[in-house]
This record gives sequence, C-alpha cells and structure tokens, in this order.
Amino acid sequence: MNDSQVASPETRAALECLARELEATMPDLLDEVRDLLAREWPDFAQFLDEHHPEVDEAAVLFVHRLLDMAERRPPRGREHRQTRLVFEQIGRQQFEDGGELSDLLSAYQVGARAAWRHVAESALRIGLGPHLLAALAEAVFAFVDEFSTASAHGYVLEQASSSAARAHRREELAELLLSGRSDKVGLDSAAERAGWPLPATAAVVLADPADTAASAAVEGLDMNTLPIRLPNLTGVIVPGLVTGERGRRLSAALNGHAVVIGKSLALDLLPAGLHIARTALDLRRAGVLVDSPVHVGEHLDTVIANRDQRLLSLLRDDVLQPLQSIPPGTRDRLVETLRCWLWNMGDRQAMAHELHIHPQTVRYRLGRLQELFGGRLDEPHERARLFLVLAWSMPHARPKTPLAQRPNGHNGTEAYRH
Repeated sequence: MNDSQVASPETRAALECLARELEATMPDLLDEVRDLLAREWPDFAQFLDEHHPEVDEAAVLFVHRLLDMAERRPPRGREHRQTRLVFEQIGRQQFEDGGELSDLLSAYQVGARAAWRHVAESALRIGLGPHLLAALAEAVFAFVDEFSTASAHGYVLEQASSSAARAHRREELAELLLSGRSDKVGLDSAAERAGWPLPATAAVVLADPADTAASAAVEGLDMNTLPIRLPNLTGVIVPGLVTGERGRRLSAALNGHAVVIGKSLALDLLPAGLHIARTALDLRRAGVLVDSPVHVGEHLDTVIANRDQRLLSLLRDDVLQPLQSIPPGTRDRLVETLRCWLWNMGDRQAMAHELHIHPQTVRYRLGRLQELFGGRLDEPHERARLFLVLAWSMPHARPKTPLAQRPNGHNGTEAYRH
C-alpha cells in the first residue's frame, strides 16, 4: 500500500480485527517486555510494574497510531499530541531519575522488537496479506522512531530546565554569601538547593567587565565556582584555598587577563573580600596595579592605602605642595625621583638603575628636591606621608630585585643620604 492508496473496506476490517487481537494480547506483550527489560534495565521493568495506568494508556495509543500509520492516515490530532506528551514525559522522568538517554532508547528498541513479534503473530493468525504485513512492519519502527524522538526532546528539555534552575540557585547562593545577611542555617539550606557544598574558605575572582576576554576566562573556570552577577561586575566565587598548586593552576588559566584574584577568606568575610577585590580592580584600571592577573594578597598594602581616593588626593596635594610651582614636565621627573628615593631607601646606584639615568643625574635631582623640601625630607613622619602618597598610589612596576643583589652591592645601609 503506497501513500496514494486509500484502504479498502476489507483492509479496514482486517486492521480493526488486528486491533482487537492486539488489545487482547497486550497484557502478554507487556509481561514479555518487562521480563526482557529486567535482565539489563531492572529500573525500567520496575517502572512498568509501578505505572500501570500510564503504561496501559501508552499501549492503547500505540495500537491506534500503528493502525493509522499502516493505513497511511494522518495522525489523529488529539491522540497524536497525547502520545508525544506521554513519551516526552518519560524522557523528562529519565533525566530527573539520573538515567542516561541512551539506556532509555535501547530499552525502546527491546520493546519494539517484542512488539513486532506480537503484531506479526497476530497478523498471521487473522490472515493479513504480505502488503499489510510490510506496512505494519514499517509502521512499528516508524512509531518507535517517533516516540524515541519525543522522549529525547523531553530529556533535553528537562536537562535544560534543570541546568537553568541550578544556575539560578547558584547565583542566589553567591548573592547570599556576598551580602552577609544570612545565618548558617540559611546558607546551609541555600547551598543544598544549589548542590554546592559549603567550603571553609573561598576567594572572590573578578574580571574587568570592559574586557570580554577576561570575563570569558573567569566564567570558563572549571573549579566548581559560583557566578557573581552584580551591576557592572563579572566574577566568580572559587571554593577552598587558592594557594599552592591550585593557585598556580588558577593563575595559569587567567594569565594575561585583566583579572584580580582575592585572598581565600572564611565565608563570613566574603563581603569584605568582594570590597577589597573591587578596589583592586579599580586600581588595576587606574594603572596602580599592573599584574595580569593581580593577586590581591600581594598588594593589600596598596589596596589599604588607596581605599579612599579623596583623602589620598588631599594628602598628595599637601605633601607635594613644594613642587606646585615647578613646570609639569620637571615636576613629574622630580616626583618619580622622590618615589624612587623612598622606595630604594636612598640607594643612588639602585635609583639610577631603576630610572635608567646616570648616577650624577640622580645626585642633581636629589639636590633639587632638598632645596624644595628643605628639612622635611629628614623627618621620619614626613617621609612616611610621602611614601604613602607616592609608593602605594602612583602607577609603576615595583622592582623585584632584592636589595642585596642591586648594582654595586648597595643594600640600603646608607639609607636616605643625599
């Protein structure tokens, strides 16, 4: 029978007879399928035992759909939708139960082979011709493909829904941890819903939101992180310590990116950790911190010194007042020389090496600073104020060479001599 042919009254009568035969033997078919499944998929066999109404409904729909397909009739709208929904729900349930989609589809194939044996035996008993047998065979396996597709669709839908719900619950947990507003019971409950065991410590990692590559690198971390979703902020909470080998792996994953890695802190200190990380990110944008990534633990002094830019600006204007009348270009060179003098404890050779100038030029500039500042440079309190303004707040890369290894062996023992 091809698509253009209309079933004759005799064919319809034969198929109706087959329908009655199949409905009568359906309990035997279901028993056989259950026994076959019990060998490799006992959970599916148990499902058949525990869900008789749903299984019986699916069996009736199977018979109706089978005969429609054998006659090349279009699917009955309501029944077709109902069939798809039944098998879609089975796919959803398979995901909820933690099962594999491949196992479900394999079980369908077992059922399909058993179903075809019953259909063929019933068809032969009532004397159906070969053309109807061929149509029925095609219909059985087309139907299996159809409801396999429906179940796969349901499985994927539930998987997506579950993933979205899990992501949302993790965002809520991160927000709760960073708010500082929840007690231990509330955190434990939120963590359980999110499927995220609460660690003893965690660290905040932030990316510059203007740098899409940095944001992608942070969001792509495979360390069981919690996403941070705050206005103008992209980041994650990394559970546990970010030191040792784990810290090195984290640094390697974020190497070259505009990212700050906070210190590992107790969970009740995470709100403060977020504030510190944000400050460090602002300092990186300003060029005060230049590493990629910035490890906040290595720059806490700079973060503390820069936590209030307004106060720091007032202090800067005050301590650098002797330079106000100097032309901008000269002033910048003297400010950098003053910073270098403070940082290197007056070691002129180290200063010349860092500033890439001749030691005699260093001597000249220091003499000029002495003229402008007078005795203030000899006062420890004034030097401390200058150090706070210059060493911790000016954009620069700090030299990492130990004092003992600097040019000519200078080690700062002649500190602050002009």
